[in-house]
Amino acid sequence: MHQELFLKQIRRKIGDKSLNDEIANILNISYDAAHRRTSLKAKFSFEEAMELAKYFQISLDQFQASDHQIVARKTSAVTQTEDLESFFRSNLKVFENLPLNSEMTIYYSAKDIPFFYTLSDTLLSRFKIYVWMNLLNAKQVFIPFLKFSPPDFEWNTKELRKIYEEQNVIELWNDMTISSVLQQIVYYYETGLLKIIEAGIILNELKELIEFIEQKTENNPKFHLYENELMHLSNDIFFHHPQQSLFAIPVNMFGYILINDDKTCKETQNYFEHQIQNSKSLNTSGNKDRKKFFNKMYEQIETVNKRMNI
Repeated sequence: MHQELFLKQIRRKIGDKSLNDEIANILNISYDAAHRRTSLKAKFSFEEAMELAKYFQISLDQFQASDHQIVARKTSAVTQTEDLESFFRSNLKVFENLPLNSEMTIYYSAKDIPFFYTLSDTLLSRFKIYVWMNLLNAKQVFIPFLKFSPPDFEWNTKELRKIYEEQNVIELWNDMTISSVLQQIVYYYETGLLKIIEAGIILNELKELIEFIEQKTENNPKFHLYENELMHLSNDIFFHHPQQSLFAIPVNMFGYILINDDKTCKETQNYFEHQIQNSKSLNTSGNKDRKKFFNKMYEQIETVNKRMNI
């Protein structure tokens, strides 16, 4: 019963391709051995089922009897700057395994500025990585920001941001979304690890990023920004597609639990839609509301500028 349902899922994924050929190639078994499994004369081993589920991004939890247990994946841990390259590659692989077309919509609950926007060669991007690494690694020796030099993973980060910018995206923000980065700038400035010149540049780049998002809200029909004043945002990311969805729950600054269970994804979609109903669209609410929202962001940046006498 379960194997038959599993094979139906695989058939739906591969379309017109030969089921026996696909399974034989993935499992490195003969055509006849694959045929015995597809004809239900032989059962997949546990390792074979896991390999196929991983390859085709099929959640095995749907075959369990309980609605209260699911199978989830976790991204690799990041404890030092050298781990970041594999993290960005893993994120690229997530995108590669999703059906990126006009039916895909990405929902982002922006407790902080979505990390896709700080994947660049700016001082702001370098500062965010500096902060993340100091927060993640308890053994990290606090060094001055100017002496911090992350590895070169520019291609991966540029590709990640490019793919994100090309999708249908719905982001939920509130007044607190930029607060954490502003607090981080002040903290490292006051500890002497961030010099005033660099702090000024980072604040200016942050302002330019907010201006970019404001312009995108006005001009990009694939981007929708909502102001949510009622609920705590969480940095959850939900990739919704009619055939294959994925829910990414943050466990730290550079780590996610990945869930593609159909029932959980449907519940997540309903939850995001409920949040949107209780939020204000900054795309359609008019220039006055949009300007009020973004002016609050600029005022927060200016307040930090004055506090630091920049």
